[in-house]
Amino acid sequence: MKGPQEPGFSQSLICFGGVIVTVIAGMLWLNINLHSLLLIALVWVACHSAVLGFRFHAIKSAMISGIGKGLGAIFIFFLIGVLVAALIAGGTIGGLIYYGVDLLHPTFFLPAGLVLCSLMSLATGTAWGTIATIGVVLMGLGGSLGIPLPLVAGMVVSGATFGDKMSPVSDTTNLAAMSADTDLYSHIRSMLYTTVPTYVICLIAFTLIGVFYSSQTISAGELLNLRQHLAIEFSIGPLTLLPLVVLLGLSLKRAPAEVSMLASVGVAVMLAVVIQDRTTMQVLNSLNEGYTANTGLEQLDVLLTRGGMQSMMWTMSLALLALSLGGILDRAGFVRVLMTGLLMRIKRTASLIASTIGAGVVANMSMGEGYLSIIFCGQIFKKSHEEDNLEKHMLSRCLEEGVTCSTSLIPWTTSGAFITGVLTKSPLEFAPWAFFNYVNPLLSIALAYMGFGIFRKTQHSTVDLRT
Repeated sequence: MKGPQEPGFSQSLICFGGVIVTVIAGMLWLNINLHSLLLIALVWVACHSAVLGFRFHAIKSAMISGIGKGLGAIFIFFLIGVLVAALIAGGTIGGLIYYGVDLLHPTFFLPAGLVLCSLMSLATGTAWGTIATIGVVLMGLGGSLGIPLPLVAGMVVSGATFGDKMSPVSDTTNLAAMSADTDLYSHIRSMLYTTVPTYVICLIAFTLIGVFYSSQTISAGELLNLRQHLAIEFSIGPLTLLPLVVLLGLSLKRAPAEVSMLASVGVAVMLAVVIQDRTTMQVLNSLNEGYTANTGLEQLDVLLTRGGMQSMMWTMSLALLALSLGGILDRAGFVRVLMTGLLMRIKRTASLIASTIGAGVVANMSMGEGYLSIIFCGQIFKKSHEEDNLEKHMLSRCLEEGVTCSTSLIPWTTSGAFITGVLTKSPLEFAPWAFFNYVNPLLSIALAYMGFGIFRKTQHSTVDLRT
């Protein structure tokens, strides 16, 4: 019996283009819910697969395979929801706001927040953990200072992405190096050529924007009122910061993310019962339903009423649809054929670098999961980089700049959905302010065409000016 056919380049372009047009047009112009758009895209791709000869059970199997590859992220979704609720119930989030609100001036809030998120993510190797902890606090502080929340979210995502991209204990950093068969620290050193100037640009940009909000200081009366309401809701002291110390400490010891988060949750639950005088039933229910604040101050109630497994269901359902879509696109070969067709048209080294970065963005759009995109693009572009005699860390650098930087800016990826669930701001809102995430890949491409930072095997760490 004849099996399914390989898609042609034209059909792959039409199929994938239809997905992108459906999602973008539906979101930006028709205001259709993203879940519905992904469902339409799923049917569209399934129909194209059926034309190639894929039967229903094969299409369903591809969907299940796509979900299976992203199950690790799904488990993290549940734990993040539990962690946020536990940290609020235990007084950790309230304590951070209580101690931090009078230490930050609007002029320095954005650059200081960028550095804080960068250091947290660099130390722990997880952008998600940084966003779910320090990010939530900075959103509250930024709102108190009168800074637009999409702007604050963009700053948080920029800092978290920088740390996740550069940390030697980050999953994506190690995976990119592994996919390119290069040494981890060669990979990190290679990224410095494009990441450091990008970070300087971001610091300058957020500092200049902070100057615009310099007059919006919290009055002494407003500050006192905020702290009083926090003190009424929580018993605040240095001990309330212990869950965050546990999370950071275990992350530095390279404990699995799930273990670090569960340990932090356990400590926060004990603090909620012992120090915050909440019943065990209340605390355990909040892990599922989320914490409900009743401070009497609306801005605090909005900030502190969140978390719980149920709060991540929107995120999880979106991720399941995206992973199903990615499973079919991968199994039927649409993305692979599209990338291979693109490679045949590349003639210059700089164009190869730009295509590798661009392919990471396309892979994120189609597969919905950064880990899968790194592995996929590593396999597709490895031979081309070798034939062009490029150092292996050039490939790993491009994988990070294309995949790691873009995954948070695409609403239907696991990362984009996660950030929406935690910070309550979608990528469409914060993307213009996530400077690091799009300046880094654009700067890398521009430098490549200028001949800077291109390393070849024959020259061993010297810059090749051939483009």
